[in-house]
Amino acid sequence: MYLKNALRAATALTLVTTAVHAETLTIATVNNGDMIRMQGLTDDFTEKTGHDVEWVTLEENVLRQRVTTDITTKGGAFDVMTIGMYETPIWGANGWLVPLDDLSEEYDVDDILPAMAGGLSHDGTLYAAPFYGESSMIMYRTDLMEEAGLEMPEGSPTWSFIREAAAAMTDRDADINGICLRGKAGWGEGGALITAMSNSFGARWFDENWQPQFDTDAWNETLTFFTEMMNESGPAGYATNGFNENLSLFQQGKCGMWIDATVAASFVTNPDDSTVADSVGFALAPHKEGIDKNGNWLWAWALGIPAGTQKEEAAKAFVEWATSKDYIELVAENEGWANVPPGARTSLYENENYKDVPFAQMTLDSILSADPNNPTVDPVPYVGVQFAAIPEFAGIATDVSQEFSAVYAGQQSVEEALEKAQALTTDAMEAAGY
Repeated sequence: MYLKNALRAATALTLVTTAVHAETLTIATVNNGDMIRMQGLTDDFTEKTGHDVEWVTLEENVLRQRVTTDITTKGGAFDVMTIGMYETPIWGANGWLVPLDDLSEEYDVDDILPAMAGGLSHDGTLYAAPFYGESSMIMYRTDLMEEAGLEMPEGSPTWSFIREAAAAMTDRDADINGICLRGKAGWGEGGALITAMSNSFGARWFDENWQPQFDTDAWNETLTFFTEMMNESGPAGYATNGFNENLSLFQQGKCGMWIDATVAASFVTNPDDSTVADSVGFALAPHKEGIDKNGNWLWAWALGIPAGTQKEEAAKAFVEWATSKDYIELVAENEGWANVPPGARTSLYENENYKDVPFAQMTLDSILSADPNNPTVDPVPYVGVQFAAIPEFAGIATDVSQEFSAVYAGQQSVEEALEKAQALTTDAMEAAGY
């Protein structure tokens, strides 16, 4: 009898201990397809760990504002945050993130692609784990390219070819735009696209002495070319289009070409979502004639844990679950290999099941061709391809992108926007002590 009672007591204690340690995590994330897919699979995490998850799903610009405000004010609203390569090393250096230096052996942190691990680390310590990694590339309608009598060049095409092809594929009567590109204000929306494009035109944000460079011919040529091409061949209202808006247009067959995140490839080739799934080709991002620099970026959407959370162990368990090899297998089992989160792990590109995915190699090639340490033609004092990894950049670049979007909307000239960008960037950098 004593033994039975002892066993009952031990069992009860175990159940109570499990209940006490079961947490409800609040996770902030962006409203893109891969993150929404993850939300649909979190029952697997709950079954394995006992922890529940509450999601706060936000549009990209809003997400950045909310998580930045929360972490800088120590608001404590979130246990896990979806952040990127820009924020992670800066916040890690400030002590605002929990270091991920004790992840389990089974997690295999060494399998993370070096480009991703490097961009999410500070002083060699990982501060966020990549859910997926991306560059940007050209996605195009092979049927429309053929009808136009053109062929996408091997390697990186020139911007002149892209403009010619966009004009040839545009059919206003059929509601087909030759090209769809981000014009939406926000440093990580339209700002990311135009900055990556400017690198390929020989432009840069700052010279080696941190002097803003918007008063240069290279920036004028970049912004003029972009605006003219989009006015000729882009959709109406492109000044307010970001990733999600252009994805929808492409899936509906309303874009001949779209230059954007490599992660979009699985969405434009999925026949359940895309009306043009069987006629999509891929190519490296363009370059300008005579300049050996492609206009592609480097990014990771990653999961970080704010320092001071009361649920650190549960949060780490979630980060491991969502960015693991097992999660990739889980997505493959439920959604197919074409839909697994790309660009984060070396083993994915060694997996025989993934090698036949039509965009796999182009995604990897695009990631490997982006160099955050040498992002521009002329030397710069910053690291980052579509951003400069300094704390002031997000605010400055958001303001600059608003001036550019006003050009796209026909509200001011290229020259006016660049003059304002030069002035506001100069003021902000001087105020920051550069």
